[in-house]
Amino acid sequence: MRVLLMTNEFPPHIYGGAGVHVEYLSRELAKLTSVEVRSFHDQAFVDGNLTVRGTKIEASQFAGCPVPLVSPLRALATCLAFNGQGMETDVVHCHTWYTQFGGLLAKVLYQVPFVLTVHSLEPLRPWKREQIGTGYDLSTWVEKTCLENADAVVAVSKSTQEDVLEHFHLDPAKVPVIPNGIDTDEYHPVNRPEVLARHSIDPDRPFVLFVGRMTRQKGLYYLLKAIDHIDADIQVVLCAGESDTQQLQHELEGMVDDLRTRRPGIIWIPEMVSRETTVALYSHASVFCCPSIYEPFGIINLEAMACGTPVVASAVGGIPEVVVDGETGFLIDARLSADLPHDPTDPEGFSRDMAAAINRLGKNPELSHSMGENGRKRVVEQFSWQSIARQTLELYKSLTDNR
Repeated sequence: MRVLLMTNEFPPHIYGGAGVHVEYLSRELAKLTSVEVRSFHDQAFVDGNLTVRGTKIEASQFAGCPVPLVSPLRALATCLAFNGQGMETDVVHCHTWYTQFGGLLAKVLYQVPFVLTVHSLEPLRPWKREQIGTGYDLSTWVEKTCLENADAVVAVSKSTQEDVLEHFHLDPAKVPVIPNGIDTDEYHPVNRPEVLARHSIDPDRPFVLFVGRMTRQKGLYYLLKAIDHIDADIQVVLCAGESDTQQLQHELEGMVDDLRTRRPGIIWIPEMVSRETTVALYSHASVFCCPSIYEPFGIINLEAMACGTPVVASAVGGIPEVVVDGETGFLIDARLSADLPHDPTDPEGFSRDMAAAINRLGKNPELSHSMGENGRKRVVEQFSWQSIARQTLELYKSLTDNR
């Protein structure tokens, strides 16, 4: 079988969970069948059964276009280019709304099954309008059109499956759940004190770790609000990169600057660090915090758990399918509003509850270690990429067999 994956992100150009997903899925699928990846970046290589071809369309080609609209229009232009390059494949599998239009075109033009994986849903991310303006109306239209015309829509969690069926007109039989996974050989506990020293983290004091983008979705604002309630002996390490908007970035950076005037032990790393550094930070942390207000799956929690670190996370989306409350960490009720943009109805209470759970683990090394071990065991047993690749290939075969 020949498989074509379409993606915005592919190594080394990865900034989110969808890119991580495609990286590992393509690697494992290539052990089973022929795989071609088409990405939005200037790259090309062949590695056994895996072929990678990038198509980078420069922003300069959109001179005169309003800046917020460049990204969504460039996505559609790239999808057109993907199809204009011709295709020899038995199935097309798209990741994120950026590539979905390319998959729909391939279904029509090349008469191949069209599969897409839902890593997030546009109707549940209304704050994107701050970033791309009316481009958000375009992305929601593309997503709705493509989901409702796909041959299969893969949900990364049961929660995501429910969201898909609530917001789109789809036959439930076309919406299987295949979760994200983790490479437990790459993500595992390590002892790297030099990484702590490099970032001025005291190895003799516990610390809570945040790793993620500075977006409304990732909930960093609520963790920052929680810091005043976190025990002063617990360091706070914030590894935060790429903001939705300059305004949001300035807002969050201002909050950090203010906190630092009142409290020691806040380490701000304003970038997405290397994977090796992230593994070291996970491994040495007493607790990892995921304060997201929207998270279809939360692969970041798998990464922390695989490194033997307990998790304090908001009980939203697919996170409760990953983190077991009281066993591998603690889940916090975000008390989300039913109305857009689905923010916490009691933000102060959400932040206080988060701080209390962080204190409970940060001040109790035995509990932290025990829950960390439970998390590692759960990840190894239930979230291997080998299993996910096999499930995905079986889905492809079911679609091609029925044509």
